[in-house]
Amino acid sequence: MNAIRRLAAASAVVLLIGFTTPPSLAQVVVFDPNNYAQNVLRAARALQQINNQITSLQNQAQMLINQARNLANLPYSSLQQLQSSIQRTQQLLNQAQRIAYDVQQIDHAFSTTYAPVSSGASSQTLISNAQSRWRTSLAALQDALRVQAGVVGNLDTNRIQTSALVTSSQSATGALQATQAGNQLVALQAQQLADLTATVAAQGRAQSLEAAQRASAQDQGREQLRRFLTQGSGYQPTSVQMFH
Repeated sequence: MNAIRRLAAASAVVLLIGFTTPPSLAQVVVFDPNNYAQNVLRAARALQQINNQITSLQNQAQMLINQARNLANLPYSSLQQLQSSIQRTQQLLNQAQRIAYDVQQIDHAFSTTYAPVSSGASSQTLISNAQSRWRTSLAALQDALRVQAGVVGNLDTNRIQTSALVTSSQSATGALQATQAGNQLVALQAQQLADLTATVAAQGRAQSLEAAQRASAQDQGREQLRRFLTQGSGYQPTSVQMFH
């Protein structure tokens, strides 16, 4: 009986101790290194994937920005100035006097005024044709000088446009702007070449008409000499009274 009482008392003490023990001492913390390492690796991989996605998005954004720059138009255009220069030169060529740059007009002049002298042409016709040829040559020289003056006047415009286009090309933000600046520089060179062509044409016209005048004058001189030396119809001496 006493033994049973002692056992019951001992059990009560054990239960009392179990209920009065603090929770922190009752719970046991277990640390698993393998599980912790796997969790760290998974977190690192997830973070790397996020960084890769961020980098990819940044690259795509930069690519879109570059595409926008490459598709941007050049803010400067020299087309109007170049067209104005070409029009001024063209107007000067169109204002050519007398025999101009027309094939039919040239053919008509060389079949009449510049044609070989006919033996039946009157002296008045010879004089009139000679005067017409001289006026034509003089007008051609004036036209050549006017074209040259117009081309020289375009030089200042060309200088300004060249400077503006080179500056635009150097400050181009994309491929399209650089290409457009280059195209406008090529157009400027074409305009300068057109001015040079006009100058050469005007100068060549003046030289050709001057040479044609000399050739016609030589032909006319031979005919007048022939008439002067022809007996009967040539020069006949007459008496002249100088004093009254």
